Amino acid sequence: MIKERPAIDWFEIISENFMDSQGWPAEALSEIARHYRAVPHGVSLSIGSSEPLNQAYLKRLKQLADRIDAPWVSDHLCWTNCNGFNSHDLLPMPYTEASLQHVADRVKHVQDFLGRRLLLENPSSYLSFKSSTMPEWAFLAELAEQADCGVLLDVNNVYVCQRNHGWDPHAYLAALPAGRIGQMHLAGHTDYGSHCIDTHIGPVPGSVWALYGDALARFGSVSTLIEWDEAIPDFPILQAEATRAKAWMQGQERPVSVATPTNPSSEFKVSNPVDFMVGYEVDV
Repeated sequence: MIKERPAIDWFEIISENFMDSQGWPAEALSEIARHYRAVPHGVSLSIGSSEPLNQAYLKRLKQLADRIDAPWVSDHLCWTNCNGFNSHDLLPMPYTEASLQHVADRVKHVQDFLGRRLLLENPSSYLSFKSSTMPEWAFLAELAEQADCGVLLDVNNVYVCQRNHGWDPHAYLAALPAGRIGQMHLAGHTDYGSHCIDTHIGPVPGSVWALYGDALARFGSVSTLIEWDEAIPDFPILQAEATRAKAWMQGQERPVSVATPTNPSSEFKVSNPVDFMVGYEVDV
């Protein structure tokens, strides 16, 4: 894939997979970054935790972002750490004024340290706290304004959560400040009838494409990423999903044919996050 340079505008990498990588993974990342934009997407920042921010983690994240000249970094509105233990899960948090101020202060510190904007993703969730005093969308909107950060809008997560919690997805989108949406995610999920699980498996469902159309109408053509983390298919199938997202941006509802550019532009709008990771996993 690296030699062929497919017509993908940019790539997302899982931050933790490349912070300390050497050998082939580091070489492959350097080669990708020479020809495409690459953006780190983390799962262990634990921005919502009550524990102090991990400065060693932030230092390694900054080194990675600097190395690939990342335009921004992203992570999730959640917590993962407790008493020094990393759960490796994106755990929900209570949406209160106290937690809002706590997270806003931490986001400011992270952005100052990294020297670039942090985008926080709305998480998928399966339970909520009785102590919450505001809906998630109001919390996320106010956080973006107070901390002067961006939002990574995961459209699939909005759909999953509206199924699990009975939220109005259109109210969710309407509450977010348009100027703060720096990126979007699209993915598949597993529907169990009574609830949905954010599994990142299979193509993007029609229900998520429809909600993506609503998001485009409100926020415009924002850089969009296809997530596919389970039962990963051959690269052309992944590329077709990314191409379909670009077709939606262009006001079409069907995929458009894409020719491989001889000199890919630094302008990036649509990506596939696992494209890079597929090669790494197969070679191991």
